[in-house]
Amino acid sequence: MRVKKAIIYFFLTVWAVIVLFPFYWMVLSSIKSYASYAGERIPKFFTTSPTFENYQSAFTAVPLAKYFANTLIFTLATTALMVLVIIFAAYAFARIDFRGRELLFVGFLALMMIPNELVIITNFVTITDLNMRNTFLGLILPSVTSVFYIYLLKQNFEQVPDELYYAAKVDGTSDLKYLFVVMVPICKPTIITVIILKVIECWNSYVWPRLITDDPNYYLVSNGIQEIRENGFGRDNIPAMMAAVVAVSVPLIILFLIFRKKIMAGVSREGIKG
Repeated sequence: MRVKKAIIYFFLTVWAVIVLFPFYWMVLSSIKSYASYAGERIPKFFTTSPTFENYQSAFTAVPLAKYFANTLIFTLATTALMVLVIIFAAYAFARIDFRGRELLFVGFLALMMIPNELVIITNFVTITDLNMRNTFLGLILPSVTSVFYIYLLKQNFEQVPDELYYAAKVDGTSDLKYLFVVMVPICKPTIITVIILKVIECWNSYVWPRLITDDPNYYLVSNGIQEIRENGFGRDNIPAMMAAVVAVSVPLIILFLIFRKKIMAGVSREGIKG
């Protein structure tokens, strides 16, 4: 038994090292000076003279702090609107009995089969026709819903016993009140998981912001890194690039470390059928 555990932990340790090594290398490169990095014929796995000048360069070469603020606005607004949309949609599909409900839901699921490239093209044409390019509204609107998250939350809502709903209706509780007083608190782990996943998705968003904005006033951090690479300190200054990537990645890592238990609880809950 001990030998089996030792073997399992050995392979888990090896796998953890493989997974974490790229992040370690990114951080290590970010604290090396450009001269030190360029002078290494054989890459070194440590440095005796760390420097934080690369981080200063990352925030001064382009207005990276402004890009952070834009990304924060985009992420919070998109996530808040999406949570409201998917809660109402999931509740309608899970609890409200209306004609054509199952057919409509199948249609929703069928949307997941459409290639994302086609959706982006349609959204681009729509936003352009509405003169919403280079606006926060143009960035946010195409991302305020998700068929997958609606499906995920619908499955979670359906696990809540029907007796609670019938008891609430006997007490004269409206559907809206029942949704936010009973359903949402019970399904809180899943909702928190969806929020965190959406925050990560928005923070890492690149293709759509790059397509819909060409005004630096509306650039997100993903655009900012590309801007640094093209018009900041150039493509050869790898340590400064790594510093910018670390600065962008740290908020997501902190978010995951804080809410990792909530994420695991929300994911594991989906595997339990009540």
